[in-house]
Amino acid sequence: MVKGFLSLRNVEFVVKNVSTDLEGRAELLALGYDSTPIIVIGDQILSEFNVEAIDHAIDTMNEKYPPTWCV
Repeated sequence: MVKGFLSLRNVEFVVKNVSTDLEGRAELLALGYDSTPIIVIGDQILSEFNVEAIDHAIDTMNEKYPPTWCV
């Protein structure tokens, strides 16, 4: 759902499969979460699929931030 939404918005993102990617799992835990999806857009962390919150984060994202990713 998140991947499709970001694709429709032409937003670059990285998918991290925390079941098989140990580094991705460590990043998830370091953010204080143990379940997915977690969406990181710039400095904003979203713990659920929320169209308005994602759109707001995309709209306010600055070029200095890394690509959007979701796990």
